[in-house]
Amino acid sequence: MTIETLREIGLVLGSLAFLAICWWAFSPKRKKRFEEDANLPFADDEQQADKDASAAQKDESKSGEKPGTERKQGQDK
Repeated sequence: MTIETLREIGLVLGSLAFLAICWWAFSPKRKKRFEEDANLPFADDEQQADKDASAAQKDESKSGEKPGTERKQGQDK
């Protein structure tokens, strides 16, 4: 067995591994899961924005101001 034969075997095994990974990644059965995983960073931002908005509404309702009214910067209560 020469070094050339080992290189050819390595090339074939590497090619088979690459094709197997491509088949696994692009399989239609896994498409929905990968789309959900791709949107995870945006879901965290939306949840945080919703929490911030609800916390701001609670603060406004506690202070007696009407919801949606804006205070100018530096304005005291």
